[in-house]
Amino acid sequence: MTPIHADSFVGSAAAYVHIPFCAVVCPYCDFAVVEGQDDLAERYIDAVVAEIARSEPWRPFDAVYFGGGTPSHLDPVLLGRILESLDAKHGLSDGAELTLEANPEDFTAERADLLRRLGFNRVSFGAQSFDPKVLQSLGRRHVADHIAASVQAARSVGFDNISLDLIYGTPGERSKSWAITLQRAIDLGPEHISSYALTVERGTPLSRAVNDGAPAPDPDVQADRYEHAEETMEHHGYSRYEVSNWSRKDKECRYNLIVWAQGEYEAFGNGAHGFRDGSRFRNIRRLEAYIETVESGEHPRAGTDPIEDWDAELDRLFVGLRRTVGVAHGPGTRALLDSDEGQRLLTAGVIEADESRLRVVRPLFTDAVHRSVLALQSPIVSGKADA
Repeated sequence: MTPIHADSFVGSAAAYVHIPFCAVVCPYCDFAVVEGQDDLAERYIDAVVAEIARSEPWRPFDAVYFGGGTPSHLDPVLLGRILESLDAKHGLSDGAELTLEANPEDFTAERADLLRRLGFNRVSFGAQSFDPKVLQSLGRRHVADHIAASVQAARSVGFDNISLDLIYGTPGERSKSWAITLQRAIDLGPEHISSYALTVERGTPLSRAVNDGAPAPDPDVQADRYEHAEETMEHHGYSRYEVSNWSRKDKECRYNLIVWAQGEYEAFGNGAHGFRDGSRFRNIRRLEAYIETVESGEHPRAGTDPIEDWDAELDRLFVGLRRTVGVAHGPGTRALLDSDEGQRLLTAGVIEADESRLRVVRPLFTDAVHRSVLALQSPIVSGKADA
């Protein structure tokens, strides 16, 4: 395993920028997003730029991730203003990874060209499925041909780092349908593929439909889909580097690597979450409240949680154990391996440990490992956590 997969990004700096605007909000989405409020877009961008301008000076960003929502839904020039403000305030390192999430139906060659000229060098498409029935069930507006066209548009203007997001386990999806989705995604040649189980999030239209009797995703079926994805992608030269992410060699998402190495990252925009100076923080979620707060000259923080001492160690394990390389040994790994639950996970082959690291080797059980980590009690020696 090369250093890029381990802890080499823990000292890097990243930023997340939230773009909440969508043409239509998908029924399974519980993010801080809106539809039908495009008239607020310019005010929102002004607010994000102002938030960046007031942020404490830091170091140049090695990775910036524009998520949403649908960043590609907005005029690229507006997004370019945010990139310019990030560069002016904090700087962008040479070769910084600048990612934009996009929906296939609105990613034209003209839009792709402008985004590339503005500086974006990585695009992540919300493909989700190549099955029209599954796409309809997920409330998506694109069809399979849009996915191929959007990848072609990105390639035509020089994007050489493309990711596709897929969702598996939608009720009504068949094994053959998932196999076709995987193969068609791979055939497009993306450098990176993310694959997530459909989750019923509280308060979403999907959640209300399930509560009213609609079929819910079947966990056993989803486990089968995951194993099929892992086998298929490994066969085609993609290596899994995190629970839900596969990539070609050296094409792992740098922003993700920083986050999962417990590295620090800024966050801008409504509902955005960040981690700096030993604290995790979050911004005001509601769009208009965020804009009005920034316009009034106030900071849009909704909350800050210091991550210190034993909590910092548990946090390191919680994010780091998502990676295939796991985490370096420390007081948390020792506490886990000394616990009854840790020994059970070790005996069952869910985790493994060598002289330097602890890893989850059965990724379908990562949530169980996380629960065990969160249940650990701090080992106290002379009033301090044993380091």
